[in-house]
Amino acid sequence: MRTAPTILHLDMDAFYASAEQASKPSLRGKAVVVGGIGPRGVVATASYEARVFGVHSAMPIGQARRLAPNAAYLVPRFRLYREVSEQVMGLLRELSPLVEPLSLDEAFVDLEAGEAAWDAASARLVGERLRDEIKAVTGLTGSVGLAASKMLAKIASEEAKPDGLVLIVPGTERAMLGPMSVRTLPGVGPATGDHLRRAGITTVEEIAEAGEDELVRLLGKSHGASLYAMALAHDDRPVVAERDAKSVSVEDTYDVDIHDRVRVRTEVQRLAERCVQRLRGAERSGRTVVLKVRRYDFSTLTRSETLRGPTDDPAVVREAAARLLESVDTTGGVRLLGVGVTGLADYTQEDLFAQARAQAEADAHAAEGVREGEAEGAGGAGDEGQAAEDEVVEAADRRWVAGRDVRHEQFGHGWVQGSGLGRVTVRFETPYSEPGRVRTFRTDDPALVPAEPLPLVEGGAGRCAAREPDVGSGVV
Repeated sequence: MRTAPTILHLDMDAFYASAEQASKPSLRGKAVVVGGIGPRGVVATASYEARVFGVHSAMPIGQARRLAPNAAYLVPRFRLYREVSEQVMGLLRELSPLVEPLSLDEAFVDLEAGEAAWDAASARLVGERLRDEIKAVTGLTGSVGLAASKMLAKIASEEAKPDGLVLIVPGTERAMLGPMSVRTLPGVGPATGDHLRRAGITTVEEIAEAGEDELVRLLGKSHGASLYAMALAHDDRPVVAERDAKSVSVEDTYDVDIHDRVRVRTEVQRLAERCVQRLRGAERSGRTVVLKVRRYDFSTLTRSETLRGPTDDPAVVREAAARLLESVDTTGGVRLLGVGVTGLADYTQEDLFAQARAQAEADAHAAEGVREGEAEGAGGAGDEGQAAEDEVVEAADRRWVAGRDVRHEQFGHGWVQGSGLGRVTVRFETPYSEPGRVRTFRTDDPALVPAEPLPLVEGGAGRCAAREPDVGSGVV
């Protein structure tokens, strides 16, 4: 492990909710919940004002509404979040060539590799300057952790929240970690935490005192040994600039269980198409197709099929997904469907030609004696399910969901507060204005049209390039 705290971990504060508050002056300082607004949606992010009421990420949206009925509930605007994330990651890459993004709002930075810091004093200066630059460029706040290892830097940033900086001086790690809960350590979830608690272990110091042999007996060789090393503050993992994606997938959660088998097949075909679009967007191909089905009773099934070679052919992925669906019983209803591709490889034309030939042979063989049900499920058109983050649905052009950007010929830029009974309520304001006025229109008012998000800081990055509005039934 290093002798200087030159690994930085940045975690943006309540990222989605903070971006919405920065975008909408009337919501600043108020409870905001971002997530799926349908009855089966889940919370993606809650503002700190909403967390006071007990609302947190991954909570069912219905439960959140019961805890904080007066909060603003908004659909995510992923294109805006990605734009802001790119600005933040750009600032990080100015510090070092070794930046390891973990998500849109979180990343590790190796300050030593960029010669940006070499001791505790220089690291602290870099961290403070970074927080100021993020605020100036995006209008948002981020929390910074600095330490000699990735694990400790992440723990430090968590301790710094919100809008703070914590630096762990090398040599003080054991003393700092000791009284903390076992749940502080990476990989210790509710199940492992309960298992350790039953054994009388509730703090990191007690993990260290238990010894490696006891932890291996309780948790198994791999998990026990790694947990013991973390309790001793041992972590030699390097910051890796390029995190190679292991899979590409898409999934949708439905407001109402799907019972119609034909509809389920149609949804799987549509998801397969979207999955391939993402696969091609990443310029990758994949060898294993995975189907995910969550049934009415919350039981989740996964099925997979490994192809003869990697592909990004939508027909091949559709057919594989359809075959996998035939092995799943959906009689009681389906609440979630997903299609993914794993075993990723770089795009090669030879792979695609080989796969196309193999698929043609399989099609010819299947045509001789295919069952009626299989033939019916092999095709499929239509778009009956709820759209998700990156899907474009023409019908959604007139669907006014809470949080969506709009523009009116007379009143300018605003956002949807709510809609129903043929009416849509809009608050007209921008990130740079005072809280705006609210007006109500007919949903078919020709003067009201969807708009693109504005940058959070005036004179900042340009508008999001994509013109399609973000819609979705839930965040998964």
